[in-house]
Formats: sequence, structure tokens, C-alpha cells
Amino acid sequence: MARKKTPKDLSVEELRRLLVEKQRTARQERLERFRKTGRVVTLASDLDAPSLDNLRTGSVSDSDEDAHQPRRRVLDYFLLSIEILAVLGLVFVLFNGLEVIQELNQEVARALEQPTLTPTPLIRAVVLPSGHTPPIEGLAQPNESEIPEHLRPLVQSLANLPIPTPGPEQARRIQIPAIGVDASIVQGDGWEQLKKGVGQYIGSSDPGANGNLVLSAHNDIFGEIFRHLDQLKPGDEIVIHTQQRVYTYVIYNTDIVEPTQVEFLDATPKPVVTLISCFPYLVDDQRIVVQAQLRSDGG
Repeated sequence: MARKKTPKDLSVEELRRLLVEKQRTARQERLERFRKTGRVVTLASDLDAPSLDNLRTGSVSDSDEDAHQPRRRVLDYFLLSIEILAVLGLVFVLFNGLEVIQELNQEVARALEQPTLTPTPLIRAVVLPSGHTPPIEGLAQPNESEIPEHLRPLVQSLANLPIPTPGPEQARRIQIPAIGVDASIVQGDGWEQLKKGVGQYIGSSDPGANGNLVLSAHNDIFGEIFRHLDQLKPGDEIVIHTQQRVYTYVIYNTDIVEPTQVEFLDATPKPVVTLISCFPYLVDDQRIVVQAQLRSDGG
């Protein structure tokens, strides 16, 4: 009986042959197992099994390596594509994040902005100042008939507004050489203020400043200061004094208007003085309006 050989007794060729046979047997076992579990696989034919020469030369491992190269390239390209997409996604997220931050900053800046406050305009007058009834037997009183009945409470409430304290730039004195007027100017043009002299419409401009300086006085009561406004002609001068300066205005227009034509109280883009008084003398159912503009040299 032949003695059983041990691995030490086998030659190199025999060992290689045993290794090939073992690999073939393992493949067959896997094939049977896959068939039993219902899997469908494609296995290389036994004819493709590496020969002893291939095993000796190592060409089996080289061919296997070559077979795996395309798959590895595909996998590498796939992973590279994922990395590129991830980088692009990160750039997109960062870009959007910057836009969101900018929008948030702009919203915060808008929220912190203080709106430009528009001065609340004074309540517009209903009628031109200095209106009164004709002085019958030396008596006169404010002419309420000029005021629409539904607006009389408003006019009465305006009469109770406090009079501002004159500042150094406000009008103090008026001179009209052509008709011999030289009078003091007070703030406000209500009934009580016009007893003291020429009244400045509250909210009208200071002398020399852009805007409309509105002055009014009576023509047939309380000194008849503006009795002869109808005698003024274009080119005549009106001199206005403040605490600090003297301004000269040159007359350019005279109108006879209805008491309700309050547009003559509106602001003007250039320095203008507007004189208002009742008209005609001792009738007082209209107004005379004289307008003058600041002389070009200002004084």
C-alpha cells in the first residue's frame, strides 16, 4: 500500500495542480448554491480556468487586474463626479447664504432708518385776515358773515392758539415811504393783535427768507394803518426791520379780491411780502392785496 503523501512530499507542479482543482471545486459549489437560492449568475467556463503555465507565470493575476481596470475607472469617475457636485453645491449654498445675509442687512438698515418727517402744515385759513364790519358810529367787530357757518367753530378755535414769542429774525417794524406808513409789527393777525399794529400771519416767512411774509392791518379802524394801500404803484418800496437787519421789498402787483381767496397766504419760492387790508374804505366787503419782492441787493 502506497504511503499517503504529505504537502512536503509534493512537488511544486503538484501543489499548483491541487490549488487549481480546489478553486474549480469551490466555483462549482458556489454555482450550486446560487442555483438553489434562485440567483442567476454568469460564471466563467472551466475552460477559462488558469493553466499551470499561467499560474507559473502569474498571468492570471495580471489578466484579472486588467479586467477590473474599467470598473475601477468608472467608480473613480463616479466618485469624482460626486465630489464635483458636492463642491458646486457648497458654492451654491455659500452664494445664497451671502445673498440672504445681504437682504437681512438691508432689511435691518431700512428698519433703522428714521423717516424724513414732513412738517405738519398749519390749518389753512378760511378767509383773508383783517376782516371786520364797517365802523358804523365808530363801532366795528369781526365780520363772521364772511365765514361759512360750518367753519366758524374752527375759526374761533384758531383765534385761541398761543402767539409765539418774536425771535431776532422776525419782523419788528414796517415802513412804506410812499404812503407815510411807519408802524410796529406784532405776531398774529387776530382781532386783538391788529389793535396793536400790523400783524404777521402765523407760519409765514421771516423777512429776507424764501417764502411769503404776510402782513395785515385795518384800513378804517385802529389807526387806519393800511388805509392808502390802493395808492401804491409798482416800484414803490416796503422796508421791513428785524432786530438785526433791514430788508427792502419792491412792489410789483396789487389786486382787489374776495375775502375767501386765501391762496395769497400760500408760501412762495422766492422772498415776497404780501400786505392785506379790507377794501373799500368804510365798506370792507373785499380785500386789497399788495405784493412786493425782495430787492436784488437784499437791503
